[in-house]
Amino acid sequence: MSANEGGPPSLTRRPSRNTAITNFSTEVFDHEVVPSSLVSIVPILRVAGEIEQERPRVAYLCRFYAFEKAHRLDVNSTGRGVRQFKTALLQRLERDNASSLASRVKKTDAREIGDFYKQYYEQYIRALDQGEQADRAQLGKAYQSAGVLFEVLCAVNKTEKVEEVAPEIIAAARDVEEKQNIYAPYNILPLDSAGAAQSIMQLEEVKAAVGALWNTRGLSWPPAFQQHREKTNDLDLFDWLRAMFGFQACVPV
Repeated sequence: MSANEGGPPSLTRRPSRNTAITNFSTEVFDHEVVPSSLVSIVPILRVAGEIEQERPRVAYLCRFYAFEKAHRLDVNSTGRGVRQFKTALLQRLERDNASSLASRVKKTDAREIGDFYKQYYEQYIRALDQGEQADRAQLGKAYQSAGVLFEVLCAVNKTEKVEEVAPEIIAAARDVEEKQNIYAPYNILPLDSAGAAQSIMQLEEVKAAVGALWNTRGLSWPPAFQQHREKTNDLDLFDWLRAMFGFQACVPV
């Protein structure tokens, strides 16, 4: 069975399973029940659930990619709950393959997800980003979803041996990659430039606190940081603590 006629080819080479051990309901199955050892596939399943009604075939492709990734993470299904989870996900894929294929807008899966990626970028990323008061939380979620969709798109293209991705998709993916970190979730206050318009940042006491954080006048910086500081002027007291004492040392300069 080719990818154009049904699901991605590797679905026909599915691992054997014993349905008697399945403890998951395929009707309620979603990212909430992912075993802890497979946590990296949670964003993929979340995106699949969100776009299910709008583009069933793309949701199917996301779930299929999540299954493949889960199988690579634990080939022998030795982790707690992994065998049951993979069995339930495989059953869901088998159930949804024909119906999602029938709803497919384009002729191939590669074209289907490519078309949806461009649509998602225009309708969600660009529309939110160009708003007068961009919702940081919504933008952060949209950028994360776009990153997942591009990851799945690349996997589908590889399966269907698509050698060239449309330039507009590459440009959109680069924009998403550049801005994903900007709109990453923050713990307390969004100190980057993208967070300046958030309501909490308009409070006078918050403004005073942020101003104090940026006040690094008179502080000595190690040579490795000094060049970056003179070039960008975007280092604050937290960066100084990191430079001098290793505070938040895992954060790159």
